[in-house]
Amino acid sequence: MTINCAIIDDEPLAAGLLKSYVEKTPFFQLIGTYGSAIEAMKELRENPAQLLFLDIQMPELSGIEFAKILPPETKIIFTTAFQQYAIEGYKVNALDYLMKPISYDDFLKSADKAVDWFTIIQKQQAYAADRFMFVKSDYKLVRVSLDDILYIEGLKDYVRIYLQDDTKILSLMNMKKVEDYLPHPEFLRTHRSYIVHMTKAEIIDRFRIVFGDQHLPVSDSYKEEVQQYLDLHTLA
Repeated sequence: MTINCAIIDDEPLAAGLLKSYVEKTPFFQLIGTYGSAIEAMKELRENPAQLLFLDIQMPELSGIEFAKILPPETKIIFTTAFQQYAIEGYKVNALDYLMKPISYDDFLKSADKAVDWFTIIQKQQAYAADRFMFVKSDYKLVRVSLDDILYIEGLKDYVRIYLQDDTKILSLMNMKKVEDYLPHPEFLRTHRSYIVHMTKAEIIDRFRIVFGDQHLPVSDSYKEEVQQYLDLHTLA
């Protein structure tokens, strides 16, 4: 995987250091270095970067303000000398927050977070487009069509996948990994023990999702997101 990235920093020394880090990191491709968000705006509109190393405190337009107008698919790693901006950075869904002076070790930790995020997105897109995935079960790889899945149950270190034809597939993996990779919001986490294929849900009974004689609970932690999905698909 190669991730196209750009650097936006009004301090030439800081920008030069980041440039050297990006250039020696094999899975990064630098497409531009800019001294301000204003300078970057036009270039990135025509040649978007997947990842920005974005300074926060800059003249004319701060990194936080610039982040708010970026498309959601552009991910950000903030770079700053000021700790107090950390909370604001996470409010705009930054992948990470690097404190200056930045060591290559800290840079690589942030880079690994970016690779993990883009890997998940790439697989989500593949699963959504191809409509199937392979899961390990009994030392075999079993092909599972997304359209055949009703719901998934978490069982400690395992998950059990329930299919439309009453087949059940047991696989060694955790629920968080399954949740991350399945297309959202088609598949929604409704409980710490359940992920539901919402397009297959036919009855919602007092905030329980009914599949035959199975009534899957919706816990308080996931109720708001499930309600938003239902509101979008309910004829009032």
